[in-house]
Amino acid sequence: MRLAILSFVAGAAWLQTEAALPSFAILAGLAGVAAAGLFAQAWPGRGLRLASGCVGAGAAGYTWAAMLAAAALAADLPRELEGRDLHVVGVIDSLPYEFEGGVRFNFKVENVERGFAVPARIVLGWYGARQSVEPGQRWRLNVRLQRPHGNANPYGFDYEVWLLEQGLRATGYVRPGPNTLLDGQVFGIGYGIERLRAWLRARIRAALPDAPYAGVIVALVIGDQRAIAQSDWQIFNRTGISHLVSISGLHITMVAGMCAALVAALWRRSFFTGAQLPLLLPTQKAATLAGALAALAYVLLAGSGIPAQRTLYMLVVVAAASWSGRAVGVTHILCAALFLVVLLDPWAVLAPGFWLSFGAVGAILFAGAGRFEPALHGWRPMLAVAARTQAAVTLGLVPLTMLLFGQFSLASPVANAVAIPLVSFVVTPLALLGSVAPPGLSDWLLLAAHACVVGLAGFLHALSAQPWAVWSAPRPDWPAFLVASGGVAWLLAPRGWPLRWLGLLALLPMLVAGASRPQQGRVRVTAFDVGQGMAVLLETPGGHRLLYDTGPSYGPGSDAGGRVIAPYLKARGIDALDVIVVSHSDTDHVGGALTLLDALRVGWVLSSLPTSHPVARRAARHVRCAAGQEWEWDGVRFAVLHPRADSYADRALHPNARGCVLRVEVDGQAMLLPGDIEAPQEAALVAQGAPLAAQVLLAPHHGSGTSSTPAFLRAVAPSVALFQVGFRNRYHHPKPAVFARYADFGIARWRTDDSGALEFELGGTFDIHPYRMEHARYWYGR
Repeated sequence: MRLAILSFVAGAAWLQTEAALPSFAILAGLAGVAAAGLFAQAWPGRGLRLASGCVGAGAAGYTWAAMLAAAALAADLPRELEGRDLHVVGVIDSLPYEFEGGVRFNFKVENVERGFAVPARIVLGWYGARQSVEPGQRWRLNVRLQRPHGNANPYGFDYEVWLLEQGLRATGYVRPGPNTLLDGQVFGIGYGIERLRAWLRARIRAALPDAPYAGVIVALVIGDQRAIAQSDWQIFNRTGISHLVSISGLHITMVAGMCAALVAALWRRSFFTGAQLPLLLPTQKAATLAGALAALAYVLLAGSGIPAQRTLYMLVVVAAASWSGRAVGVTHILCAALFLVVLLDPWAVLAPGFWLSFGAVGAILFAGAGRFEPALHGWRPMLAVAARTQAAVTLGLVPLTMLLFGQFSLASPVANAVAIPLVSFVVTPLALLGSVAPPGLSDWLLLAAHACVVGLAGFLHALSAQPWAVWSAPRPDWPAFLVASGGVAWLLAPRGWPLRWLGLLALLPMLVAGASRPQQGRVRVTAFDVGQGMAVLLETPGGHRLLYDTGPSYGPGSDAGGRVIAPYLKARGIDALDVIVVSHSDTDHVGGALTLLDALRVGWVLSSLPTSHPVARRAARHVRCAAGQEWEWDGVRFAVLHPRADSYADRALHPNARGCVLRVEVDGQAMLLPGDIEAPQEAALVAQGAPLAAQVLLAPHHGSGTSSTPAFLRAVAPSVALFQVGFRNRYHHPKPAVFARYADFGIARWRTDDSGALEFELGGTFDIHPYRMEHARYWYGR
């Protein structure tokens, strides 16, 4: 049964790597294979039954996941409705996320004007909302929608599959118009849960106004992590305690255990009340039922994340076994939970939390074989077991953490030794009690919980500041990962296994690898998909790295630096940049700069920013770009062509007109990065006879109607043009006439909104690698 479950999960995971969903004929054939595997269990021969069962279960997992995917994709928004004003009536069915200037929420559509086909559930942003928005309210809204779309970058978060998993098949925003609240109390179990979550969040916020870690308390009570600052997440990640800043499996188990113990104590003493409840239902069964129900309630309150689901399903299996009087092995319980998670949500296999959650439990079970005592008496044995368990989790997850994130926390054992008992047995109980206690007592309990978090945060901040806190390396390839996993298994093998320390040697290839570099005479170029903005990374053979622009800001606490560029660099094992070039001060070019300056070591910043700009002040060294600046790295020549040095005296000059224009050349091939310069600046460069010729051109000003003049294109004479633009951006870049002009000149055109990130090398053969095409998935709809 366990192998069959693992095969089912493997089949579901296989589907998530497909570029297109299988046809009906293929699915019918796979369903037949699954049925044959089931009937084959009656055949003689254990090996044959085992093999046929695994093949059949794998086919069943693949077929099941494909059927759910087809059903989910069938609800997509018709393309002809994108960008149109639509009047919809529906109910807010999620906990709204409030941000500066607006609110975001999920909306369950009940009715649409003129019978248009709109997905049943959509995501809406309401900017400048003048009225509070609460779960369970029915509204008539004027909205504009678009089909799901997210940035597509190597090692980046896939927003499109996340929307698919959540059943959200369109995104959009509320337009000015007759937006009317129709009913503020729509009844339903789901709406009731979300209203309860909103009420608890409001109580916590009222008790902790302007408290720096109120978001952490909210996350521990209702699982909503969106109010935690990005800077705090960096500390939690560096110290390896992110799993605690949510409703984790440990917290659910603790609540279930406390509830079960309380019910058992009261149930046994019911004879004193004359009820004699144990005669009606044994105390053990009553306690088990109470614990399972408490876990279910807490998981629903938490938003049903994967670690929470895993814990709930394991507890339910244990409860069912207890009620039936059967003994169930721990591995059977874990596999049952694994099966239920994937059965209900096949896309869960794409989430890092899925692998980390089940991997942690697996590491504990493997390391505990023949080592942990079944009964413990006294605090010293219990402390020893806790220490060995933490060591098993830390070591066991090293290969997986490196594969998923390209780093792991060396400070994790120390941080968790303090954080686990404090958060699990002090902060979380105080926060839970404080969120439901009477008003006077509630404030004191929540303040006490917050004070504990403040003290813990100070300790974690000091720990994360240590240079040894995190080990970073490029994400390993599969051979290195498998070797490292084998080494960890050797290390965690049961007592008596020979030379367990040799397992450390298997980790070395993964841990000491360096970031890859282009060959001599080449420059590796990565044009990120950052939406409406620019960000291009250039790497030389000697390990020098330059970032041209840093992408846009997406909102308070969110920008391309933190969401796209930094994760890519960390996954590649890159922790430093030689130069960041910020062409000018528009937010779609400078938006991620401050985040990157905090996250990486940056040698110097070259920009046209005023010296008073926050980026210029934050930089270790800031240099204003000016025509005539040149330098060379590893045979790669960099030259600034614009602006003129005397242009900084003209305060009336628009930032676009003063943008830094950079030309990069290697082995006879060149790339021109012109920022957002427009027709007058293009004409000036042509008139000055600047060395504009380049094989690759980053389209000026994203292909606006005020740039890419014919004279400029003739002077550059590129064979390839890159357009870094946002999907259905409000500026309508690139302008159709300008985009057609490039085609008229015989220039190959690539758009990041359509192709995702673009990777290629200057020098030698020239091949562009579009991320969406080379990593095609069925949910991209291309």
